[in-house]
Amino acid sequence: MSTEPSAPGTSPRTPRPGAQKSSGAITKKGDRAAKEKPATALPPLGEEEPKNPEEYQCSGVLETDFAELCIRSGYTDFPKVVTRPRPNQNFVLSASMSEKPTQDDQRLSASCSQNSLESKYVFFRPTIQVEVEQEDSKAVKEIYIRGWKLEDRILGIFSKCLPSLSQLQAINLWKVGLTDKTLTTFIALLPLCSSTLRKVSLEGNPLPEQSYYKLMGLDSTISHLSLRNNSIDDHGAQLLGQALSTLNNSNRTLVSLNLGFNHIGDEGAGYIADGLRLNRSLLWLSLAHNRIQDKGALKLAEVLRPFELTHTEVVERRRLLLEKGTQERSSRSPSSSRHGDSKTEREKSQTAGISNVTLVDKPEKMQTLKAPKGLGKKKEKSGEVVKKEEKSGPGQSPTQGTPKKEDATKAGKGKVTIPEQKMSKGKGMKTGSKEKRSILLESEQLVVEATEMVNPLLEPVEHRDGKVFMPGNKVLLHLNLLRNRITEVGLEGFLTAVQYQVQVSKSRTSSSKGPLGLLWLSLAKNCFDPQCPTYTMIQELMMPRDPVKAKVREEEAAAT
Repeated sequence: MSTEPSAPGTSPRTPRPGAQKSSGAITKKGDRAAKEKPATALPPLGEEEPKNPEEYQCSGVLETDFAELCIRSGYTDFPKVVTRPRPNQNFVLSASMSEKPTQDDQRLSASCSQNSLESKYVFFRPTIQVEVEQEDSKAVKEIYIRGWKLEDRILGIFSKCLPSLSQLQAINLWKVGLTDKTLTTFIALLPLCSSTLRKVSLEGNPLPEQSYYKLMGLDSTISHLSLRNNSIDDHGAQLLGQALSTLNNSNRTLVSLNLGFNHIGDEGAGYIADGLRLNRSLLWLSLAHNRIQDKGALKLAEVLRPFELTHTEVVERRRLLLEKGTQERSSRSPSSSRHGDSKTEREKSQTAGISNVTLVDKPEKMQTLKAPKGLGKKKEKSGEVVKKEEKSGPGQSPTQGTPKKEDATKAGKGKVTIPEQKMSKGKGMKTGSKEKRSILLESEQLVVEATEMVNPLLEPVEHRDGKVFMPGNKVLLHLNLLRNRITEVGLEGFLTAVQYQVQVSKSRTSSSKGPLGLLWLSLAKNCFDPQCPTYTMIQELMMPRDPVKAKVREEEAAAT
């Protein structure tokens, strides 16, 4: 049997070593491996897979949390968290560096290299400086950011890591390029922080819309606010004065306000004075290095002594008196269940058709116990003042001692002492001498006890010639008007105010509690002769009132 030769194109060929038959198709070994095991896309060298910042749980260590959140947010170069250098540390460091060149001066001068340049300019690198507790080096008390632009992305990272800092007390931002938009973002961040945060310093950050007043809202917990060197003019001062107090609202948390080195003139000083009319919480005010002349100085001095109420204020005061009288009559009526203790009495009163009175009075009572700063409590507590005034008649001025004494006794029952305020008072005042801090702390407590629960419009007033005069603001302790443009005309107004406050303080009994009035008044470096009689009299009257100077004199007398 013969075999036919196969065609040349169909002759069988031995497969190459690198190829195999699989289901009728020739594939390479590498292709089959690719099908069996899919290839994973590797990130480029030096890059990591981005992580979600929301998944990170902050540990309370700012250095670790801030760095991790920056990395997760895509930052490749971000500021470091460092401990704030202290002046004594810098002094020791400079002394040690000054000794080194004496060892081998020639060799060091010849090898001025990159290391010395880096050490020279390391101060100017963006950093987040922190001040920590002495007992715990990880517990951050204060944060300082200086001289680099603070963007929204950084604020977003802060909103995640700052709430975990349980002992944070102060945030200081100096020349960080704030805008009105970023300020709004920063203000929204503050309620997320710990309740110990009481001090905010925004210096060297001029804003076009001058929206600093938003930091002094009714829900603000800031006790100490510094707005130096922000180019605040009269319009900005108007907004700040309205934030201090208006006819219906008043800031109750701000203790110190620094407005030095701005552009506030007479008109702006008048707006600040209007804010001090009904404000009973601000103890420390600085208007140093501004443009205030005699007109603005007289406005400020007028608030420190008895001033006439405007027509609008008189109308509002009468409305408050009427409302208070209505509340007192309803509380004394037998149909009210305000003083009922048992549930059966409340149920009977509700069935008798007076549930509205019960439902209104009961929440008001609870509000006075739980929210000491509320307006309802403030109005309730001033019942005795109103009662005394109504009995005295329109032509007589009620005595000021009895209502304040009654208020002080009520304050001792624990309804006015606020734990958060005590904490802020102890941790907020960090500047100045120990004597000044102790005096301010005692004065703040007096303010809390004697004035916070009485609406200023319900304070005892005096009627003269058909006009209503309210006692001046005696809560303000420190007023700084250094380096303005005040002449002897403005000094006369302050002399009258100081004389009034000295006379009132002499008439006080040793056991009475209440506002002390001005203890410090700075008027130096203005447009008058330092040897003029008016300025000399002001200094003589203020010197015994200054507790620091009085203590120094006592120590000197004891030593001699």
